[in-house]
Amino acid sequence: MNQKEVKREEQRTKSNREELVERIAHAIPEDGILDVSPGFRLARSSRPTAPVHDVYEPAFCFVAQGSKQALLGEEVFRYDPGHYLIFTVDLPLVFQVEEASKERPYLGFRLNLDPSLVASVMMESGIEIKKGDASAKALDVGPTDANLLDAVVRLVRLLDSPFEVKVLAPLITREIVFRLLMGGQKARLGHLLALARDAGRISKAIEHLRENFDRQLKMDNIARELGMSLSGFHHHFKSVTAMSPLQFQKQIRLQEARRLMLGEDLDAASAGFRVGYEDPAYFSRDYKKLFGAPPQRDITKLRSNLEL
Repeated sequence: MNQKEVKREEQRTKSNREELVERIAHAIPEDGILDVSPGFRLARSSRPTAPVHDVYEPAFCFVAQGSKQALLGEEVFRYDPGHYLIFTVDLPLVFQVEEASKERPYLGFRLNLDPSLVASVMMESGIEIKKGDASAKALDVGPTDANLLDAVVRLVRLLDSPFEVKVLAPLITREIVFRLLMGGQKARLGHLLALARDAGRISKAIEHLRENFDRQLKMDNIARELGMSLSGFHHHFKSVTAMSPLQFQKQIRLQEARRLMLGEDLDAASAGFRVGYEDPAYFSRDYKKLFGAPPQRDITKLRSNLEL
């Protein structure tokens, strides 16, 4: 690329970033969340936020202004206007807006990744998954290049053209997936397809743990059903999710217990029992370790924040 082309590319990137901020700020003028369509959500915040714990479906996350972080197990992943975040299996994550102010609010969006769409793009492009790609961690932060940014801007432009959304949004989403594949994310996107043998089995294990989080599960039985040794199962599960199967199950349990206490007004002992804890003291200890406060104090704080 010669100097003239480099300058043109820099100008295009600068213009696209400015347009993206302007369009998202216009679409969501106050702090909060806007569900544009199923699987496509905008967010705005004029101040850093408290950690938000939840189990999230595979998604592509983009920041137009400000910065954000995701916590997976003990690992922290930070992303900003120059970097996107992607995760390709259901994961218990902790999200937190780090950089935001009234003058420069955090502006971003999340686009869920549909396995059938990823499979279609991958097959049409002829991209293949190698067996060694199966152990790629399911979450990553990558640099946003000019072509990916251009596709993102065109997707956000559709906010002002509802008539065009139905036809053009799927096409642009396909392009975003293609740009991610070409940008080094094929190993992670392969988790969505179950084409890579070990990654496919770990995806099945994640689904099993999510559906049966409240049961006492024997990991050696799960490994046997998947056709893996117990040590191999633990190794591949941790390489994909950054936590052991038991740690994964525990986080699912605690997040569901929090939802039960907040949404269904259950007391701590009842919520703990519902999600599989037999000892209330053990439940409270694990809860405080994850959320930073005992159950009752944490729920009281959450409710007071919702009332503000």
